[in-house]
Amino acid sequence: MPDRPEGSLRRGWTTGACATAAASAAYRALLSGEFPDPVVIALPKGQRPAFALAREELGKDFARAAVIKDAGDDPDVTHGALVVATLRRTRRDGGVTFKAGQGVGTVTLPGLPVLPGQPAINPGPRAMMCTAVAEIAAAHGDSGDVEIEISVPGGEAMAEKTWNPRLGIMGGLSILGTTGVVIPYSCSAWIHSIHSGIDVARANGFAHVAGCTGSTSERAVQAHYGLPDAAMLDMGDFAGGLLKYLRRHPVPRLTLGGGFAKLTKLAAGHLDLHSGRSQVDMDWLADRLIEAGAEQELAAQARAANTANQVLEMAQKRGIALGDLIARLARAKAADVLGDDCAVSLDVLIVDREGRIVGRADA
Repeated sequence: MPDRPEGSLRRGWTTGACATAAASAAYRALLSGEFPDPVVIALPKGQRPAFALAREELGKDFARAAVIKDAGDDPDVTHGALVVATLRRTRRDGGVTFKAGQGVGTVTLPGLPVLPGQPAINPGPRAMMCTAVAEIAAAHGDSGDVEIEISVPGGEAMAEKTWNPRLGIMGGLSILGTTGVVIPYSCSAWIHSIHSGIDVARANGFAHVAGCTGSTSERAVQAHYGLPDAAMLDMGDFAGGLLKYLRRHPVPRLTLGGGFAKLTKLAAGHLDLHSGRSQVDMDWLADRLIEAGAEQELAAQARAANTANQVLEMAQKRGIALGDLIARLARAKAADVLGDDCAVSLDVLIVDREGRIVGRADA
């Protein structure tokens, strides 16, 4: 996650809110022949934001409207994306149905809140759109039986920068948002993806999953164990978020992988490994170096070192297994979070910048 800038940050709107605004405008036009611009929608917590329309098209049997997503000051991959809703009438008593258009994915694996074969439009946005359709239908005396097709031009390329392919969401983006509001630099979206990854792994019967701090350690751990993509959880800095969810939703085996500095922070008791929220304690690390067999002179050099990796290199040159000790301590901390009654077999691999395993603690 990028470092948060200084100052007050502007909130934005989720893809679900944008889809609801576009669908509302299209449905009104389908019934009245006119597009409201701006279009006002109701969000689950009572806010009533107004959205300007970027596209309007009224055909013989459809209406189409589009909204440009504004994610505020959040570094959202879909910021500036065009969210398009096309509405068509369906058979009476058919209710509201959803269709994935260009750039919106389809769910292919179980374990997500949307069933396989369905458009990747999450329950929150579906509920918002259904509520909007019901309100508009009541005001116009209509049945509310419509198909809502959501598309995001370019969404398939955008989705490659998300966790969708790993979660089995193929062909594009997910339409997301529980509240409709994007909170800048929120951790919630990342942690939600970790939870979704665990849900998918459990639903597909994976006995072994791995959570890693970055791409280098992920590649090393995946190659070492021959794990499929869907078994790789995008832990990043959120070790606590992964472990706490696994405590309630266990899998038989978990491997934690990461760089030396990140896992040193976990070993020292930190569950959020981001550089802005935890730091390597060089005095603590120097004490661990002594514990691993180093002399006081080397420990003094370690206390004055610039980085944790510099300390690791000192230990390696003298044949001191500091990586293994840190891996054992990181495993102990992770096991403590999982709890004594959690039946998860746990091991830890520490990986250097070249992808070599430099420390391990087996289950």
